[in-house]
Amino acid sequence: MDKTATARTPTADPGPTLVGRETETAHLARHLTAHPPHDPVLVVEGAPGTGKSALLDLATSRARHAGHHVLRATGSEAETPLAYAGLHQLLRPVLARTDGLPARQRAALHAALGLTEPPAPPDPAHVSLALLTLLSDLARPAPLLLVVDDAPRVDPASLHALSFTTRRVDGEPVTLLLGSRTAAELPAFDTARQRLHLGPLSDTAALQLLDAQPRPPTGRTRARVLREAAGNPLALIELTRAATTRQPPRHTPHGPLPPTERLEALYARDARHLPPPTRHALLMLAAADTPDTPAATRGLPEPADPRWTPAEHAGLIRHHGATTTYRHPLARSAVYHAAPPAERARAHRALADLLHDQPDRHAWHLAAATTRPDTHVAAALERTADRARRRGGHEAAATALQRAAELSPHRADQARLLADAAHLAALTGQLAWVEHLVDEVRTRTDDPALLSRATLAAGRLMTAGPHHTAAFTALARVADDAARTGSPHLLDALAAAAVVRYYSGEESQRQRIEALLPTPPHPSAADARHAWTRAVSDPAHAAPLAPALPHLIARAEDDATSLTALAVVAWLLDETPLAARAFDAAHERWQAHGPLPAGLGCAAGWTYLEQGRWNEARLVAADITATASQNGLAHAEACARTLDATAAALLGQPADARAHAEHALTLVNPLESRSVTVLARRALGLAAVAEGDHETAYTHFRSAFTPHGDPLHYHLSHTLLAELTAAAVRQGHHATAAHVLERSARHLGTGMTARVRHLVHRGRALLAAPDDAEAHFQAALADETGEQWPFERAQLRLDYGEWLRRQRRIAEARLPLTEALHTFRRLGALPWTARAHTELRAAGIEPRPAAPGVLTGLTPQQQHIVRLAARGLTNREIGERMFLSPRTVGSHLYRVFPKLGVTTRTQLRDLVETAPIAHRATGAPAARPRGDGGPRT
Repeated sequence: MDKTATARTPTADPGPTLVGRETETAHLARHLTAHPPHDPVLVVEGAPGTGKSALLDLATSRARHAGHHVLRATGSEAETPLAYAGLHQLLRPVLARTDGLPARQRAALHAALGLTEPPAPPDPAHVSLALLTLLSDLARPAPLLLVVDDAPRVDPASLHALSFTTRRVDGEPVTLLLGSRTAAELPAFDTARQRLHLGPLSDTAALQLLDAQPRPPTGRTRARVLREAAGNPLALIELTRAATTRQPPRHTPHGPLPPTERLEALYARDARHLPPPTRHALLMLAAADTPDTPAATRGLPEPADPRWTPAEHAGLIRHHGATTTYRHPLARSAVYHAAPPAERARAHRALADLLHDQPDRHAWHLAAATTRPDTHVAAALERTADRARRRGGHEAAATALQRAAELSPHRADQARLLADAAHLAALTGQLAWVEHLVDEVRTRTDDPALLSRATLAAGRLMTAGPHHTAAFTALARVADDAARTGSPHLLDALAAAAVVRYYSGEESQRQRIEALLPTPPHPSAADARHAWTRAVSDPAHAAPLAPALPHLIARAEDDATSLTALAVVAWLLDETPLAARAFDAAHERWQAHGPLPAGLGCAAGWTYLEQGRWNEARLVAADITATASQNGLAHAEACARTLDATAAALLGQPADARAHAEHALTLVNPLESRSVTVLARRALGLAAVAEGDHETAYTHFRSAFTPHGDPLHYHLSHTLLAELTAAAVRQGHHATAAHVLERSARHLGTGMTARVRHLVHRGRALLAAPDDAEAHFQAALADETGEQWPFERAQLRLDYGEWLRRQRRIAEARLPLTEALHTFRRLGALPWTARAHTELRAAGIEPRPAAPGVLTGLTPQQQHIVRLAARGLTNREIGERMFLSPRTVGSHLYRVFPKLGVTTRTQLRDLVETAPIAHRATGAPAARPRGDGGPRT
C-alpha cells in the first residue's frame, strides 16, 4: 500500500491531511458528495508511491465518519487468474445479503463467487445484474462507497461486472473509487471515466513532507533525498528513513535510478540483512499475496510472533488486526524477486500443501513451484480452467489452460490445451492474445481439427475489429481446410466469414463463400447456420428461404442462439414482423434460460426501427454504444451510432443525428466497412431532409451508389432508393436517379423483396410523367404487406397525396394525406408531420392540433419503464428486463407520476392504453444486448 505522505495536523475531517494533495483531496471530496455524481466512477492514478492508497484511505475514513457504507478490496497478483476473486473479496462482508436477491440473480452470483457448483456457466449479465441489485439495496439506508485499490491486479471478470453495474446506477448514491498505476491496463475502465492523476509533489510540498518526518534530513543528505526522490512521496519518506537510520543510499555507476527502482533496491537490501526465519516469513507472505486470508492458512506466523519484529523495524510490513501485509507492493516485489528461484519454488510448494481445500489456489501455487513439465500439475490447472469457465471467467480459464500447456510433457496435449485456450480467450476480446495462442498451436501440431478450431477463434474475434479483409482471409483459410478434410467447422467458418462479407460489402468474398457452401436438398432442411450464411452473404439470392423461415424458427424452440440467427435472416429478407417476433422470443428465452446471444444487437434495433418501435431501437443503440466504446469495439460502436443517428433524424433531431453519424464514420475504414458507410450516409441524408436541405440530402443518398450506379453495399444501398429519388426530383437530378433506380431493379430481378419493390414503385412514381405516375402509386399501395413498414408507408401516402393535389384532385388527396399525418404523429416524425400538415391545409383541411402524446415529455428509457409498469411488472421485473436496479426504476416512476398526473399504477395502465403515445411500441420489450454491431454468429 502507498505510504501516507501526510502531516498529521488538526482538521475537522477525520484522518490525516495529505501534504501537497490539497487539490486532489478537494476534488475527491466533491466527487463523494455529489448527489448524484455525474459519473459514479473515479480512477485515482499515479506512479507507485505517489499516494494513491493514502488518498483512498482518507476517502474511506471520511465516508465512514459521514455514516456511509463502505466496501473495500485490493488487487492481488496471486488472485488475478481467479475469476470473480476481486468481487468475492469486495462482497465478503455482505454475502448474507445476497439471499434476498431474485432467484435467478442469486443463483448466478453464487455460482460466479464459487459458493455453488452450477450445471452451466452463469451468464455474466445476470451476475452483473445481481451485483447491481445488491449494491442498490445496500445503498438504501445510506450512500455506498466501493473502494478498489491496485485495480489492475483485480481479475477481469470482477472489473467487467463493476463496470457494467456503475454504468447503470443512474443517480443512486453509489460511488466507485479505483486505484491504478499510471498507464496500467484497466479492463472495462480504460475509457470514458473520470481520472484523478497524482503527479510528483511540488518542491514546497516535498520540503514540507520532509519536515514532517520523525528525523528530517539536513544539509547535503536533504538535497540528495530531494533530488533522488523526484517528488515521489513514498521515496521521500523511505529515502529519509534510510539516510537517517542506516548508511545513505549510493548512486549506481550510471547515475541515480528512478524512484521506484531505487526503492525496490532499497527494500531488497533491507530484506537481505534480516534473520533467516524473518526472511522466510517475508517470502511466504510475498508468495501468498492474499491479505484477507488468515495467517495460519498462508503458513505465516501470527502478527504477534517475534519473527516479524525485524521486518517491522525495517519498515517492510505492517499489521492490521489479525493480518499482516506489506507496507507497499514495491516491498513485496523486491522481497519476492530478490529470493533465489529455488527458495521461491519451496515457498509456493509449501503454500500448495496448505491449500488442498482450495483447489484453484492449490493448483496455481503448484504451477508457480514447477519449473519442468509435470502431468499432475497440468491436470490440476485444467480442472481449475473448467471451474473458472463454469463460473463465467473466460480469461481466467484461458490463462489456466495456457499455463497447463506449458507444463504438459506431450506436444499433442499442449496443442489441445492451447486450442482450448484460444477458444476461451476469444470471448475476452483480446485479439493479440488469441493470435499468440494460435501461433503456439501451429508450432505444436498439424492436426487440421485443432488448427481449424484455433484459427476460427481468432477469425471470429477479428470480425469485431476494423480489419475485415484480414479477418476474411483467416476465416476463408479455415473454411478451405475444413472443406478439404471434411471438418465439422466448415459451416462455422463460413457463417463467420459471411459476417465479414456483410460488413465489408466485398463481392469477391461472396463468391468464395458460395463456392464452399454445401447446398441442402431443400430449404427446410437447412439449419440456422446454413440459412444464416446464405442470407447474410447474399440476401437477394436467399429469397427461397423465406417460406421456410417460420418452420425453422419453430424448430429452434428454446435455442436462443438459433432463434437470433434466424431473426437476423428474417430481417435481411425483409420479413420484418417475423424478425421482430423471433428477436423478442430470443430475448425471452435468454431471460429464462441463459446467456444473451451475441447476435442480438443492431439487427434487432433496425428491425424495431423499421416496425416503428423507435424508442426501443434507441435503447438498443444506446446500450450497444456504451458497451462497445467501453471495450474498444470500434465497428460495433459505429453500427450502433448509425442506428441512433437514423432514429434521431426521423424524430427531427438533425444535430444529434449528424453528431452520431459523423462519429461513426471516424471509427471505421469506409473501404472495409461499407455497411457503416451507407447507413451513416443515410442518416446524414435524413437529417438534411428534416432541415429541408434536399441538395445535401441528395449528395448523401447518392454516395450509397458508385458513379456507375451500382450499389455500394449489396443489401443496404437499396433501402435508400426512394429517398434518393425524392431528393433528386426536388433538385432536378431526374436522369441520374432514374439510372440508379432501374439499374438496381434489373440487378435484383426476382430476388427483390416486397419492401424494396414498394420503394422502387415509389421511386418510379416520383420520376414518372403525370399520366404514368398513378399506376406506380397504386401498385405500391395495393400490396398490404407495406403496412409493416409504417414510416415508409406514410411517406408513400404523403407523396401520393401531394401528387393528387397537384393534379387538382383535391378531394382524393385528403385521405392519403390524413392517413400519412396520423402515422407521422404516432411515430413522432416531426419534420414529416409538419410537411403533411402543410399539404392538408393546401388541400382545404385544417388539421386539428395534435394531442400531445402522454409520454412525449419523457426520455426513451422512462417511456419504456412506464409501458412495462403499465403492463403490471414490478420494479424488480422491470429492472431485470432493462438491466437497471429496482431502486432506479422506482426513482424514474417517482419522477414520472407527477408529470403524467397519476398516483397509482392502475391509473398508469389506463392512461397508457387510452391516450395517444408518441413513439408507442408494440410487441415484447426490446432486448438489451451487451454489445454488437450487426449480424454476428
